[in-house]
Amino acid sequence: MAQAPNLDFDAFVARKKAERSGGALATGHEYTYSFDRQSRIAFENTKPVALAVEASVRLFKQLGKHQLLGHAVKVSDRQFSRIHRITKTACDTLQITMPQVFVVNSPVFNAGTLGTNDDSFIMVHSALVDQYTDEELLTVIGHECGHIHNSHVSYLTALHYLTYMAGMFVPWILQPALVALRTWSRRAEITCDRAGMLVSRDQHAAERAITKLAVGSRKLYEEFNLDAFLEQHEEGSHGIGRYLEVFATHPWLPKRVLAMRVFGESQLFREAVGVAELGQRPGLTMTEVDERVASLLKGDA
Repeated sequence: MAQAPNLDFDAFVARKKAERSGGALATGHEYTYSFDRQSRIAFENTKPVALAVEASVRLFKQLGKHQLLGHAVKVSDRQFSRIHRITKTACDTLQITMPQVFVVNSPVFNAGTLGTNDDSFIMVHSALVDQYTDEELLTVIGHECGHIHNSHVSYLTALHYLTYMAGMFVPWILQPALVALRTWSRRAEITCDRAGMLVSRDQHAAERAITKLAVGSRKLYEEFNLDAFLEQHEEGSHGIGRYLEVFATHPWLPKRVLAMRVFGESQLFREAVGVAELGQRPGLTMTEVDERVASLLKGDA
């Protein structure tokens, strides 16, 4: 069977930019979850959120960077070259300016991005670096670079500081902005899981990177059954407890893996990793992907 020419995501993004057709198709954001994009447009007309974001960005400029410089280790070509190289690969793929990256001493598997859309900082916890392969770490850093690529960073910074302030002051004052930002954040994570897949070009590595967050142990992960883990989604989709997710900043982990698998069936992902073949049933359009994921996130898929 004849095969279509292999395409990589770098060329795919460059080709779409060259088309200059306007909107997402001209910027390499075809993978962006549409409900993430719509939420950010709505924020521009939501005064509590706009004020919260503005205040949080000012606070980060005054405090955040200096705090990181004081207790974390800044990555460079002379400091943790493995992480520096992986970050450069992710940035080159998404065609963004390389941000500053810091390694934070923590036993918790996690990474995050703060700052502003023009001055972003990625924080990677040391435990994650210790126990992730290069491919898995590329997925994680690609995910964080996806936040930068999609102009999420100011909103993430606002959510970070508002959550901290809600624990210290009168939380009900901050609830309108927090509810809106958490709802958006769950959608933004879907976008960035896709970015991680596109950067690593390895769906299995991306799934491992996500599911290791749930296990937190290399020894236990050797016995981990992914199918059994995904069955938890169905078990957890019934009863009043499922509504607790509205207070979360991330979708439940089984949902994220299932949403990644839907994206893995897309024509966009197939072309980006060079597996599309002539004569094959075409992959899903991004409209079809987003419809299926929206249904999954509501819990009715």
